[in-house]
Amino acid sequence: MPKNPATRSEDGIVVTDDFVAVIDGSTSKSTRRCHRYFSLLKRSNGELAMLIISRFISRMPKDISCQQFCREVTKAVRSYYKASLLPHLAQHPEDRLTASCVIFSRLRREIWMVGDCQCLVGGTLYDNPKPYEQELAERRAAIITASPKPWEHFLSVDTARQAIIPRMLETMQQQNKTYSVIDGFPIDNLHVRTIALDFQPWEIVLASDGYPFLRPTLAESEALLDQQRLNDPLNIGSFKATKAFVPGNNSFDDRSYVRFKV
Repeated sequence: MPKNPATRSEDGIVVTDDFVAVIDGSTSKSTRRCHRYFSLLKRSNGELAMLIISRFISRMPKDISCQQFCREVTKAVRSYYKASLLPHLAQHPEDRLTASCVIFSRLRREIWMVGDCQCLVGGTLYDNPKPYEQELAERRAAIITASPKPWEHFLSVDTARQAIIPRMLETMQQQNKTYSVIDGFPIDNLHVRTIALDFQPWEIVLASDGYPFLRPTLAESEALLDQQRLNDPLNIGSFKATKAFVPGNNSFDDRSYVRFKV
């Protein structure tokens, strides 16, 4: 579900005989397009990253390991870059095609978490957040709280978010150094989270971080999201985020949710 009904979602879900995955394309912090396909210029970097990864997952061998997945999906994304711009992309992560992903492997009975995503396994929450996300959300909340402007101002023009963008770009220099993402550059496996499942029955939920309060059913998760929008549309209270519920949008972020039993 896209946050803006008038746009395409940068989230995606893939379900095959061997894998279930949720992919969360990262919101672009740059207008620069560094891929080599003119026909794809109308797609955002986050959406294109999601589509490339979705296609790769739908075709990958059923016995692929987490480490092999990280290596091969990196090649898939990297193949879309203009070779002449690779030195630029090495220095400017904000221009890369970037996404997070959580995948269940049926054969290996594992869940792989690459980047900022979340899941429930038997009702227990697992996540893999970016280390700087909370710091940025706290800074944005502090700017709004200290401002003499009415809060309605920040719903229409989020100058607090604009103020933290330089720090966001600075933290992106740590992509695949202090946290993992899929962006066409080598994934730091130390920051890929793997959850191994035994052979008892499990109910699993995979979701993007568009759900601030993940619950065992979609209805519960949606209800809590609606409460957040009504009670704290700026996302500066008990739940803090780097962006707000923009008027006219149905949420503050794209969201994906898939529940299944194994």
